[in-house]
Amino acid sequence: MSSGSSEFGAAARPIDRNSGTKLDLGIINNIRVNTNGVIARAGDISTRRSVKKDYQTAWLLKAVTLIDLTTLSGDDTHGKVQRLCAKARKAINPAIREKLGLAQSKIPNHTGAVCVYHKHIAEAVQALEGTNIPVAAVSTNFPDGQGPEETMLEEIRQSVVAGAKEIDIVLTRELVLTQNWQAVYDQVKSYRDACGDAHLKVILGTGNLGTFENVAKASMVSMMAGADFIKTSTGKEKLNATLPISLVMMRQIRDYHEQTGFQIGYKPAGGISTAKDAITYLAMVKEELGDDWLVPELFRFGASSLLGDIERQLDHRATGQYSAPQRLAMS
Repeated sequence: MSSGSSEFGAAARPIDRNSGTKLDLGIINNIRVNTNGVIARAGDISTRRSVKKDYQTAWLLKAVTLIDLTTLSGDDTHGKVQRLCAKARKAINPAIREKLGLAQSKIPNHTGAVCVYHKHIAEAVQALEGTNIPVAAVSTNFPDGQGPEETMLEEIRQSVVAGAKEIDIVLTRELVLTQNWQAVYDQVKSYRDACGDAHLKVILGTGNLGTFENVAKASMVSMMAGADFIKTSTGKEKLNATLPISLVMMRQIRDYHEQTGFQIGYKPAGGISTAKDAITYLAMVKEELGDDWLVPELFRFGASSLLGDIERQLDHRATGQYSAPQRLAMS
């Protein structure tokens, strides 16, 4: 792969928002997944894709701009959120960028978004004032997605009022496991309506869905109901983002685009923690969806530790030595 401009997708541009479609059970019931084929294809991408030197640097800098920098822990504090937002604004240490000859570069040095619990939205918005970095909030009784429907809808509405531009909702897995596609559709559509102008990211909880076909069908139903993004996981499941699951979801995104013309975003989350992981996922997006998806409007990593490893790799590229993880820590 070269480092030409086509590697990085188009510049930031308006994306026609997904208006959704009617639920078409004919399409849903006809979805089939070749499990062996998916696993073989995912394995092929993970073993034969590599970039070196300047190309690797360019891809890692791109990956930084696609990170939803996340803190979703029981020990989140005001100070922790402030430090996270400061890191999102200046993602790679300026000294490292200078050593790489990028001090005057127009390559952005910020993450795609910051993702927090509802309680910390207002302070994150304040900390990111003057930037175009959106605040994303997890909602609908994250991470389980079980609770009174009206309570979860009100949580979405309150998060939007607090300043969240993106809402990551949790799909009720039971509805998928029981193949109740009308209920899945109705739930996602009601969440989309509650979001208003904020973008809706639907967390499928793929590690709990049992089969690739369930993942594929839940992806398609969510898009029909108006999802702006589909996302693998909360990051709290035993099995989070994997390449095979990502391949299944990306191919549903491709099919939906072919059927409707709408481009839907994709967000793998949970367990993506190394620079090598990031490059592999970017290669998969490029090959399965195309260069147009290599922009923050259509692809994000849900991650808390990925940025740290990317920064260490870039520091090594600049100095020839690996820094201790704590030297480049976020907090």
